[in-house]
Amino acid sequence: MSMSTVVETMPAREAARVLAAQDLPGLIVVDAKGRPLTVLAGTQVLRMALPSYCQDDPALARVIDEAAADVILSGIGERTVADLLPKNRPELPAVSADATLLEVASLMARSGVPLVAVVDKERVMTGAITLDGLLDRVLL
Repeated sequence: MSMSTVVETMPAREAARVLAAQDLPGLIVVDAKGRPLTVLAGTQVLRMALPSYCQDDPALARVIDEAAADVILSGIGERTVADLLPKNRPELPAVSADATLLEVASLMARSGVPLVAVVDKERVMTGAITLDGLLDRVLL
């Protein structure tokens, strides 16, 4: 499965758009050579994007007019993908293209990350497997 990736220097707003355009639980962050580094969870993007007052006071978040929904991205400002990554970055699990479904499933379960990168011999990413995609293959 092919998917877009992001680099640490990409503006966070742009990364949010990439995330929105795909039905993914997060974005795979790669280095300059295309090797996967970590995953940026969609929830982490939300946490940084929402103004803290909305997170701290659900009642206040409820009264903000839907027309003012642009407030959702206001917290991102000029930050980059690197700024959104948590201090303890989860290492992105990776498999070779010939990995079996069972190998992918066990790696995903052990890591607790719902995305696994598919890499070549140089560890350059060639695709990714999502939890949803894995379950579709197992259950169909």
